[in-house]
Amino acid sequence: QVQLVESGGGSVQAGESLRLSCAASGPRFSSNLMGWFRQAPGKEREFVAAISRSGGDTKYAASVKGRFTISRDNAKNTMYLQMNSLKPEDTAVYYCAARMTGSFTLYSSSTLYSNWGQGTQVTVSS
Repeated sequence: QVQLVESGGGSVQAGESLRLSCAASGPRFSSNLMGWFRQAPGKEREFVAAISRSGGDTKYAASVKGRFTISRDNAKNTMYLQMNSLKPEDTAVYYCAARMTGSFTLYSSSTLYSNWGQGTQVTVSS
């Protein structure tokens, strides 16, 4: 199983950008479906984006589509989340997640991911 470590969070103003990274260690990163989730205080963890094993397919939550871009570099065992035009409602702890799979399905349910990072805080002020 892969171990995951997020980085790149911080505090920004509305309209600014951040890029999150998720570094993976362990075997066969390229065999894992990867996803980003976030959790705001007092709210349930919610799906943000997912990317296929090859990086060729992506899926986004409606709330971030057109503003966020998920990508991965299998040679570097790293996944990214480029976040543009940030809004105060994007404030949350962001988690990366992995699921070893042979499927091409891009899951948006957090219960279907088996490995999680510790999270990185993103704060957007108005």
